[in-house]
Amino acid sequence: MQIEHAAMYVNDLEGAKEFFVRYFEARANGGYYNVKTGFRSYFLSFDGGARLEIMTRPALKEGEKDPLQTGLSHIAFQVGSEEEVRALTERLRADGFQLLSGPRTTGDGYYESCVAGFEGVQVEITA
Repeated sequence: MQIEHAAMYVNDLEGAKEFFVRYFEARANGGYYNVKTGFRSYFLSFDGGARLEIMTRPALKEGEKDPLQTGLSHIAFQVGSEEEVRALTERLRADGFQLLSGPRTTGDGYYESCVAGFEGVQVEITA
């Protein structure tokens, strides 16, 4: 058994798509639009087979962006090496995204950094 995909609602669907395409090499499908409900979505595919569905619709409720709340905490991407972690972290920071931690080696042995990505979603970058 494997996870088929994860999904998240966003306010700025095109901005979210661009974020994952630009920084994490996502490949987006052609998108979906339901004219009756206003629901829109893209499936983003990543190397290794992982998929993320990003979705929006009118009148979304804004939730608190607290890393200690219940629910999904973050999304993590493995980039391959410590140098790639440092380079992508710096690229995101230079483009205005907030660095939350690292790059560093964690107590459980991961080399990682965490940034507040689009709309404040916490993104972990690992070697």
